[in-house]
Amino acid sequence: MKLFTVQAIMILAVLVVSCNENKSTQEITVPHSLNQLTEKEKADGLMTPEVLWKFDRLGSITLSPDGSTLLYTVTSTNLDTETSTTNIFSIALSGGEPVQLTSAGGSSPQWINNGKAIAFVDNEGKLVLMNPDGSVINWVEGLDDFESYKIAPSGDKICFTRRVKLEQTANEKHKLPNARVRIINDLMYRHWDSWSDYSYSHIFTGNFNGESVTNIKDIMEGQRFESPLAPFFDEGEITWSPDGRHIAYTTKRLSGRDYARSTNSDIFLFDVSTGNEVNISEGNKGYDRSPVFSPDGTKIAYQSMERDGYESDLNRLFVYDIKTGKRNWITRGWQFDTGNIKWFDNENLYFTCAYLGTSQIFKTSINGKGVDKVTEGNHEINSFELESGKMAVNIMSFAMAPEIASVDISTGEIKQISGINENIYESIRMGQFEEKYIKTRDGQDLQMWVVYPPDFDPSKKYPALLFCNGGPQSTLGPFWSYRWNFQMMAAKGYIVYAPNRRGVAGFGQEWKEQISRDYGGKNMQDYLDATDVMMKEPYVDTEKVGAVGASYGGYSVFYLAGIHGGRFQAFISHCGVFNFISEYGATEELFFPDWDYGGPYWDLPESYRFSPHLNVGSWDTPILIITGANDFRIPYTQSLEAFTAAQLNNVPSRLLFFEDESHWVLKPQNSVIWQREFFEWLETYMTGT
Repeated sequence: MKLFTVQAIMILAVLVVSCNENKSTQEITVPHSLNQLTEKEKADGLMTPEVLWKFDRLGSITLSPDGSTLLYTVTSTNLDTETSTTNIFSIALSGGEPVQLTSAGGSSPQWINNGKAIAFVDNEGKLVLMNPDGSVINWVEGLDDFESYKIAPSGDKICFTRRVKLEQTANEKHKLPNARVRIINDLMYRHWDSWSDYSYSHIFTGNFNGESVTNIKDIMEGQRFESPLAPFFDEGEITWSPDGRHIAYTTKRLSGRDYARSTNSDIFLFDVSTGNEVNISEGNKGYDRSPVFSPDGTKIAYQSMERDGYESDLNRLFVYDIKTGKRNWITRGWQFDTGNIKWFDNENLYFTCAYLGTSQIFKTSINGKGVDKVTEGNHEINSFELESGKMAVNIMSFAMAPEIASVDISTGEIKQISGINENIYESIRMGQFEEKYIKTRDGQDLQMWVVYPPDFDPSKKYPALLFCNGGPQSTLGPFWSYRWNFQMMAAKGYIVYAPNRRGVAGFGQEWKEQISRDYGGKNMQDYLDATDVMMKEPYVDTEKVGAVGASYGGYSVFYLAGIHGGRFQAFISHCGVFNFISEYGATEELFFPDWDYGGPYWDLPESYRFSPHLNVGSWDTPILIITGANDFRIPYTQSLEAFTAAQLNNVPSRLLFFEDESHWVLKPQNSVIWQREFFEWLETYMTGT
């Protein structure tokens, strides 16, 4: 059995250079991270919740026009104060020592003036220009109150987003400022983790001369629609043409009930000088988003899903010819999703793709030459930059938080060039991980990942945890998480196994689509089959096996609790669906249950038989249930219902309720409590400590 560790744990020794905010630089030597391990943490050499919050986090990466230098952001967090600081660094793509360009905060760096200057946002939200060595040029005047920005490649224009209020709140309508009430007339009154405040993200354009922004215009004036799309507001959904004449942007021109039940977004090509625009994806009813202009500005590549209401439809690569108005499905016949599309030249494109349990770089051509795989390895490539034939990627694995690597596009060779958390890796022992294939009950090949404790000894017996993936149609590759961290679980002595069951992306569209309206079917049997195989391994203690998961993984735990046949000794469900009927009436993006459940409960879809609440009478295993008050995707009342049911059926149970979290637990101290309660529950019911 071959075990795989992190692709590149040999990390560079790092010295950084900080600059002050005057127009000269001040070189000082500082550690890359201010969050140093204690002597006890070094002596223990294991991942803990406190150690996890000492990891610095890689943010955006931006490659210079000549492909020689990378800008990247790093965020450090103080667990005690729950404050974080983001700063900008640069590093040569060939490797070497990074240079810290900001010391008082900086984010959203962008190369301008053909790489001769850098724009960024300072810690007060102001747009600043600096030289590549970090010395400040000036603060840009005339630009206030913006959320994201992009300077046109031509250098003379800028676009930015800003929230625009178009409707009154109840307080404003009745002129009673102390009232706490909402008047709701339509759906989408809340989304993911926030209530609507009747404002919309609009795109503004302006002239830019390097010192100020003038002639500002709202290109979406009066529209009750948003760009980028809520709730994630991906900046990649807005882009400039190379000559600065056009903006291509994604929006969803629907509202209320129509918005809640449809995924029909479109891409508009906007002429900055005339104000005219063209819907380049008109007629396609699914998601269209993330436009990218070709280097000569004559074409636009973008992602497109065909079917309305199906958020996990095949993500196809399309190219639109601006002159002819014709659209071409470039990846026709390719049954895997495309993402992060980049042009190499005017004919060839690169993109990321979830593929057989990993995420890799692929390439294709507008001339229909098919799709070719560029990279190999047990890793996840989250995003990449491509300039002048040079490529940089954001890469991670089960044993490595995101780092930066270069990719030789002719050979696919990957070379790690950053060492953001070297000070931690050199002291913490990481568990090894491997890819494993098994046969399911119905004869399918099921891939899964297995992560082993540090210093794993196959002659000993270990408790094991089944990780149930979310989504349900999301990917499951060698990821790094600051909550569902497999190294943390392994450090506690658990073997973690994570099956790529029916419904995940990366194994072809047929595999992904199988799960819809069959939540309690084949994918649940996949989990049981994987568990049965792992329980036959001599190093697994069959009396100490648990199942954990979030979102659809939380649903999976609720469902397995009623059908597992004594396989598991403990369960943990985070933000899981418990009752299809009540969840349908309280969630917001109704296109999801419309597709995956088969419609509203009053139409009596057959798939509602898979609602976990129907099997509570069979629950007999201790369960920890976790939720957040601001989760509107899977409202927290789902977890309350499950906890009540467990309590009334005398099942050992605990509810962990976060008053200020949503679908995720993001605040540092909340996250530490999450980890401590997670392992306390497992230790109580699985390891007896």
